[in-house]
Amino acid sequence: MNAVDRDHLVSLRREFHCHPEPAWREFWTTARVVDELDRIGVDDLLVGPDALDADARMGLPDESDFDAWRDRARDAGVDPDLLDRLAGGHTGAIAVLDGDRDGPTVALRVDIDGLPREESDAPDHHPAAAGFRSETGAMHACGHDAHATIGLGVLDALADRDFAGRLKVLFQPAEEVVGGAAAMAESGHIDDVDYLLALHIGLDHPTGEVVAGIEGFLAVSHFRAEFEGEPAHAGGHPAEGRNAVQAMATAVQNLYAIPRHEDGATRINAGEVGGGTAANIVPEQAYIEGEVRGETTDLMEYMRERADRVLDHAAGTYDCEVEIGTSGQAPSAENDPELVDVVEAVAGRTEGVESVLRHDDLGGSEDATYLMRHVQDQGGKAAFVCVGTDHPGGHHTATFDVDEDSLPVGVAVLAETITHLGREAL
Repeated sequence: MNAVDRDHLVSLRREFHCHPEPAWREFWTTARVVDELDRIGVDDLLVGPDALDADARMGLPDESDFDAWRDRARDAGVDPDLLDRLAGGHTGAIAVLDGDRDGPTVALRVDIDGLPREESDAPDHHPAAAGFRSETGAMHACGHDAHATIGLGVLDALADRDFAGRLKVLFQPAEEVVGGAAAMAESGHIDDVDYLLALHIGLDHPTGEVVAGIEGFLAVSHFRAEFEGEPAHAGGHPAEGRNAVQAMATAVQNLYAIPRHEDGATRINAGEVGGGTAANIVPEQAYIEGEVRGETTDLMEYMRERADRVLDHAAGTYDCEVEIGTSGQAPSAENDPELVDVVEAVAGRTEGVESVLRHDDLGGSEDATYLMRHVQDQGGKAAFVCVGTDHPGGHHTATFDVDEDSLPVGVAVLAETITHLGREAL
């Protein structure tokens, strides 16, 4: 196994941190990943539409957003031919490295998208003080810059091919909208995977701590409901209007009244709402962007069925129409204990690891569950691994950052786990 170059990992992570791109607009990020894969010399490289089932993508932005972010990447020096291959939001990549002898196929999933939020410019925020704050208006506020870096670091560490089997590293787009994993799961490229490892950094665990199997995933479904009514003069002819905002507001109230379920935790949130054009016009359009979650996929579906019913009835009450679409979705999933055993044992003997937890609950959602369940349905095993990192701000906040000492720790734990899996079939 090749030695991990900490300085290179830090430099690479800071590059990614400077150039975050939201879901399906990761043009510069994909290109930079490809540059590193060319340097490493992988055995096969699938980029963009070759790595995805395009029809399974969810949470796609407007075409104008694609154009703006692709132009930004072009201005930053990305190869125009590669940008043409990524056109229409076909971002992401799969790298394949073949070992020097027969063995299992192992996949490592790392996500690469940023969040559509501004990063702090406070003088005590390390990226701002050290000169690698985001330049794009988006932000790596959940550690995906570190995830991409660790994925590349694992390939670099194993580039001598001194392992059994085959490694596939999935550089997955669009996790933040729970829209990208399904497209990779349905691509056919993980049908032969024996073991899947999914990575997340931080999650309130400190540098030096590893969680061998994160669990407690909530199944999630994101929806957008668009209400259509009829405009009218609010003073002169209010009865001629059909008030879409009134329908939307009623729906918001009633969504939160959906009964909880005795079989487990359920959630509902109307996260973004809007509508109308002026104070003196009965509004003909309104919308809700929301989500439902459940401790299991069945419980999520229970919530979604009732949410759709609430939205339909609220529209009907005010003689409006509503169109409901799904913009992202992910099931629940469970780790395979045999694979957790391996990660736990490897982490316990890895330099830089000070404590190992077997399990911890996420308490949220992650679309890596699509990949986990797909591999498990094919007879393989999966585990979701957390590499701790000190982060001064919480995930998704303007002051989130990672402790760069956690980068080589993540590479070492995952590379050694992959090597171990080649030696001992579970």
